[in-house]
Amino acid sequence: MRVVLAARRADRLAGVADQVRAGGGEARVVPTDVADEAAVRALVDGTVDAWGRLDVLVNNAGVGILATLEQTTAAEFERILRVNFLGAVYGVRAALPHMRRQGSGHIVNVASVLGKRASPFRAAYVASKFALVGFSEALRLEVHGTGIHVTCVCPIGTATEFHEVEPNRLGVPGRGGPIQSADHVARAILRALRRPRAEVHPYPPARLLFLANALAPGLVDRLMLRFSPRARAR
Repeated sequence: MRVVLAARRADRLAGVADQVRAGGGEARVVPTDVADEAAVRALVDGTVDAWGRLDVLVNNAGVGILATLEQTTAAEFERILRVNFLGAVYGVRAALPHMRRQGSGHIVNVASVLGKRASPFRAAYVASKFALVGFSEALRLEVHGTGIHVTCVCPIGTATEFHEVEPNRLGVPGRGGPIQSADHVARAILRALRRPRAEVHPYPPARLLFLANALAPGLVDRLMLRFSPRARAR
């Protein structure tokens, strides 16, 4: 595939583009803030102008905050929802006309296990990921039979700098539980591109959590509190 790389930091994008080219691929770098709808539309339209089509859109931007609900400002809620949820909405709205015209395409929305079962002290992040899961389900139904596929990916904690850069108002480590590599999640996404699936859970035991939550949400509440950041710190 020819790859278009979009994020805010041009230096990081250039480094990934070099890796793509070293592997024999083609890459374009388009510094983009996904919270800016006009910038996202320019990214998608520019891709089609350059290469004639858009086969895959991966919405993977995400920010968070570790804090109580009272410690999280309304502006922080809005920013997290704009990046984590509306950024994907902007991408999909820009991509769908091109994919419908082609009669094919694949949209991948990277949500989280926290989009299926909430944990404490991440209300804004959880809300954004629940929204993305529901949005993906609705979109999947709307494009049924058009040749366009929709996949929602729900990883567990991933070994990135996410927790190092997110605001932390609890004063305790934010990372806990099992951690997967970004490569592991990427391979799961590639498998879904080859064989489309509605949902992808790179950590299969997470399905047990979702089942337990459906059957006994009170019990899962107690487990989530027991392994919350504050409880781990104690």
